Amino acid sequence: MILDGKCPSGPLAEKWDRHRQDLKLVNPANKRKFKIIVVGTGLAGASAAASLGELGYKVEAFCCQDSPRRGHSIAAQGGINAAKNYPNDGDSIFRLFYDTIKGGDFRSREANVYRLATLSNNIIDQAVAQGVPFARDYAGYLENRSFGGAQVSRTFFARGQTGQQLLLGAYSALSRQIGAGTVQIHPRTEMLDLVVIDGAARGIIVRDLVTGKIFSSAADAVCLCTGGYANVFYLSTNAMGSNVTAAYRAYKKGAFFANPCYTQIHPTCIPVSGEHQSKLTLMSESLRNDGRVWVPAQKGDKRPPHDIPENERDYFLERKYPSFGNLAP
Repeated sequence: MILDGKCPSGPLAEKWDRHRQDLKLVNPANKRKFKIIVVGTGLAGASAAASLGELGYKVEAFCCQDSPRRGHSIAAQGGINAAKNYPNDGDSIFRLFYDTIKGGDFRSREANVYRLATLSNNIIDQAVAQGVPFARDYAGYLENRSFGGAQVSRTFFARGQTGQQLLLGAYSALSRQIGAGTVQIHPRTEMLDLVVIDGAARGIIVRDLVTGKIFSSAADAVCLCTGGYANVFYLSTNAMGSNVTAAYRAYKKGAFFANPCYTQIHPTCIPVSGEHQSKLTLMSESLRNDGRVWVPAQKGDKRPPHDIPENERDYFLERKYPSFGNLAP
């Protein structure tokens, strides 16, 4: 068995541009002959379904929520990175690429991460065009803030609701395609199995979560945009519905289930409040750049935080990592 990531050949900065030039195109009149299934309507799924519908393909989108607006992407709070370099502090596509590779413990696929860094600027422009209310400075320009692991300010944000606002933007684009008839949406449905024909995904088996009816849908291609393996930990900041069942169905059909350890967790959350709590409540990690992290300088100090004077506080991150301070990776 050969593991092939299908990365394009050529220099890192040119791989995907070369690949785009080599792709075979589909005539606009022929696009309507092809049908694509998109499972999941969070930021990835809603964007994919809306974009494919805009291109002219027939799309069927499935989500387990009662509306795509309730996708778990709303839980992302802190912001979205892009190498716009608006603050003129030395940012670049390569620097965003490097910081992302470093943040992934040097295990990410470099060609994909470089592509992500390249497209980051266009994603911000598209989100603004969709009406996402990013924070702005007093001059009206898009505001940036610092985030963990970076020494530049490249994070675009909408208060503590960035994921929700981005999802509403993607949902508006998706709704436009639903109204145009290019996308058919199936809310409150759960994918039970993947249909594979001659080694290619050609459809899915679905259950209606309201009526219990089981039905199938066939297509020329299937996109699984169903999120990650979030519940490997008993408690996390992810919803209990983020349980990787759709990806596991693909694994059972022969797809590789790679890197289940790549699970996003958040170091900043409201502590557990009871024995029957199903998830943790996230506090935006932007707290690290909007504030300062400290502990009492004297071990065992039981005084309330507001009673501890400044000279008796230990800003340990700033002491141990002077170049990064509270933004230490």
